[in-house]
Amino acid sequence: MKSFIKSERHGADRETAERLIKKGEMTLEDIAECVLSLSFDELRELEAEIMQLA
Repeated sequence: MKSFIKSERHGADRETAERLIKKGEMTLEDIAECVLSLSFDELRELEAEIMQLA
């Protein structure tokens, strides 16, 4: 059960981070402080994915 909750939170945090990155108003460092379940490296990868799609 804890694993499921952790997975759900990670997914929700990833969606939040994606929205924040797309807005472009916060640095990755600022986003990392708000979205605790994602590492800074994960945020950089997410940013790279988003930039490729743009």
